[in-house]
Amino acid sequence: MPTKNPSEERPRKSRRTRANNEGSIFPYKNGWAGYVWVTTPEGKRTRKWAYGKTREETHDKWLKLHEHARKGPVTTKSPKLSDYLTYWLTNVVEPNLAPKTAANYEMFARLYITPALGSKRLDKLTVRDVQTWVTKLRRSCQCCDQGKDAARPKQHSNPKRRQHCCAIGKCCKSEPSAWTVHDAYMTLRAALSNAVREELLPRNVAAHIKMPVPRKRKVKPWSVDEARTFLESARTREDPMYPAYVLVLVLGLRLGEALGLRWEDVDLDQAEMTIGWQLQRVSGKLLHRRTKTDASDATLPFPEIVTAALRARQRARDTARKAAGDGWQETGLVFTTASGRPVEPSNFRRSFANACDKAGVRKVHVHATRKTCASLLVALDVHPRVAMQILRHSQIAVTMNVYSEVSSEETRKALKMLGDHLNT
Repeated sequence: MPTKNPSEERPRKSRRTRANNEGSIFPYKNGWAGYVWVTTPEGKRTRKWAYGKTREETHDKWLKLHEHARKGPVTTKSPKLSDYLTYWLTNVVEPNLAPKTAANYEMFARLYITPALGSKRLDKLTVRDVQTWVTKLRRSCQCCDQGKDAARPKQHSNPKRRQHCCAIGKCCKSEPSAWTVHDAYMTLRAALSNAVREELLPRNVAAHIKMPVPRKRKVKPWSVDEARTFLESARTREDPMYPAYVLVLVLGLRLGEALGLRWEDVDLDQAEMTIGWQLQRVSGKLLHRRTKTDASDATLPFPEIVTAALRARQRARDTARKAAGDGWQETGLVFTTASGRPVEPSNFRRSFANACDKAGVRKVHVHATRKTCASLLVALDVHPRVAMQILRHSQIAVTMNVYSEVSSEETRKALKMLGDHLNT
């Protein structure tokens, strides 16, 4: 790239060095230069330059510039991809997307995109660059690339916490999962799509490569009998999180929705609650915030087993508050620690996993319990119209398809007894 504007050094030349209607292409230093008048995204009229070692190479670039200028505004100064990602995350992602989504975008940009492609100029990024990056990412050891083992101390009493693989020449082959590669690619694609919207790029090069969507891992949900065994075990042991287990199983609440539930949103007399808040830990901060979308908000009726569990939780809260005295921190949340503080989502996951072990049932992720909810409602003889609201179905026919499944009479009786025991 020349340091001076070539128009200032352009030599006088014969018409024989130019083809017809190409007066803006001319010899320059050891090659050729040319310009096209363009309008920038800011509305300024200026020249955009093209350079090449041969006249034909410069002519091709010059024609592309003309095409871009004909389609719309053209940027004359393009940032590095790393700088644009920083701008995009700060000014587009963080103000407009949920904190968890923004944190994920930032993580993928920092760990996977910037180290490999960050030095590329935004307008110089090609389809081949993106395809090469994706292919290499699939096969590369992330422990090596991110220096995970190198960040560990050389000496530590716990062998797993000191350097033990890549840093000492024993590559652990920690390749990213198919979903990690896919999500990193989608992050880059989203950033470049925004650059196209801002008229910094004529097209999104990431959209032109093939990226298959990985198959979701199918997790077999609990049967009604497994759910009953789990709940009975937790109730018998007086597990403090038992009422929360009831909510995620019987009402299908997400983990964040259960931990973010407020007493003011629960009406025990009318047996209904409003779901509108969630608790999440994002980037080291515990956030109590609105649910992600309006579709997530709902007023849910609930069966007697939920009423009994929440009344038991109410009594436990009152006992804990008296015991804590001045050390009690009032948050208004239904589920808290012994001092009234919010329950950490990670602690709840550990409690749930331990409860699975103690109940002797298959370990499943907390989110997998949502698929068991419909079967439990059938076994509890909840009216289809009520179940329709709980399951958030838009048509009763969908709910009736669930109710066409027949559960055993013994399971129905056992679940009813479980609810009756809580009232005593």
